[in-house]
Amino acid sequence: TGPQLDVDAVFTANSIRIMSQQDVVNFMRGVARLLKTQGSLLIYGPFNYNGQFTSDSNAKFDVWLKEQETHRGIRNFEDIVQLMAEKEIQLKQDIEMLANNRILYFIKS
Repeated sequence: TGPQLDVDAVFTANSIRIMSQQDVVNFMRGVARLLKTQGSLLIYGPFNYNGQFTSDSNAKFDVWLKEQETHRGIRNFEDIVQLMAEKEIQLKQDIEMLANNRILYFIKS
């Protein structure tokens, strides 16, 4: 079951693109268990929208990631939002960053 903590925030940068899909699900499950009500989750990195890359450089980067390990790759924004919503963690803001990256800012209800 894991630790029972009430943390205010979790931040991760450039990690879910190198995790397997099951590891992403496990990470989200762990975050949901650790975050207190009104706690924040911030995820930094590149994302696809509607299954499409946001730039040619992200498409090339995705190929490179998959060449390193087949389970790696740029994740779909909608899949991450749905996974978090299933854990009662809602997207509050999608923030554009440099180099085709984003910060997805979530709050636990």
